[in-house]
Amino acid sequence: MKVKVISVLEDNYMYLVIEESTRDAVAVDAAVPKRLLEIIRKEDVVLRAILTTHHHWDHARGNEELAQLFPGLRVFGADERIGALTHKVTHGQELSFGAIRVRCLFTPCHTSGHMCYFMWEDDSPDAPALFSGDTLFVGGCGQFFEGTAEQMHTNLTQILGTLPEDTIFCGHECTVRNLKFALKVEPENEMVKEKLAWARRDDEDLPTVPSTLHEEFLYNPFLRVTEEPVQRFTGRTDPVEVLRTLRSERDNFKKPKERPNPQAMLAFDWGLFGPFLEKK
Repeated sequence: MKVKVISVLEDNYMYLVIEESTRDAVAVDAAVPKRLLEIIRKEDVVLRAILTTHHHWDHARGNEELAQLFPGLRVFGADERIGALTHKVTHGQELSFGAIRVRCLFTPCHTSGHMCYFMWEDDSPDAPALFSGDTLFVGGCGQFFEGTAEQMHTNLTQILGTLPEDTIFCGHECTVRNLKFALKVEPENEMVKEKLAWARRDDEDLPTVPSTLHEEFLYNPFLRVTEEPVQRFTGRTDPVEVLRTLRSERDNFKKPKERPNPQAMLAFDWGLFGPFLEKK
């Protein structure tokens, strides 16, 4: 099982998971068809399905176009708002794509229909992989747009936190911002300092994914809500209240400067501005 990490838009990731024996592939969060098609051609694979974590445009925008380009393409997700959805999945449901196995993990909060996907191959030396969308990030977690702290606590402790402590591929590149906040929460945490120094390395274009669940427990404050320094920072001891306070503090922590218009970013990724930028 080979995972291609594909950077798109301002800070999004989409993924192409390839079964190397058959050259069949599954996409996760296919937001930008043009870029995905480039990778499909380069890798010489056949796209069989799309797994969509949630309905937000920067994760699902490409579904309709890809469904038209690939008749019979299966699109999986847990939310009726996902474009071109053909198979609605539920928590614990398992899927198979050749040798690739997938377990669907329902994690409502960022959106009410958010689904993570845990993938592995039987009898393979490759580590399993969690595609966590906008529920769990490197050093952080997703905003609670359509859910509660109680739901996110369940997601992080009971749904995702009990998985094998292996590879995590998340939906956005926000590691440096997350770890700066983690350092504010735990200024004496050496693991936070080391990870932040690594994430800030010279080549800023290099992805900071994947991470591992084992590492996240050491520096991600949203997975450390029972640790004394994190509780001291929030002034709370109940884990759910600690999480609620952390999320509120993170939402107001060094908000980035005005971001580019998201539709304009998508148009750039699709190459729609190309004719206007070409030299005459």
